[in-house]
Amino acid sequence: MKVIDQREFDQNPAQIMEAVEAGETYHVTRDGTEVAELRPPTYRQPLNTDEVIAVVKDLPPVDYAEMRAEADEFWGNEDRLGDDDPWERRRG
Repeated sequence: MKVIDQREFDQNPAQIMEAVEAGETYHVTRDGTEVAELRPPTYRQPLNTDEVIAVVKDLPPVDYAEMRAEADEFWGNEDRLGDDDPWERRRG
């Protein structure tokens, strides 16, 4: 973390923003009092299509029958919805 005054930020905004983009955090002061913190966002940037493909391309195929069997073993295989099936209501 670096502390800079407002004047320094005003003179070098592009350079400071590049440093923030690279991961640096700045505390900006005015008359010796901290007025702002500049830091990279804490959330992850969304992946683009090529990045998503790279992440999922090597995942094993889904065996839906096995997945259903595991769900039935865990929750039981009785009618989970009962008489109040919201999908049936939409069809009617």
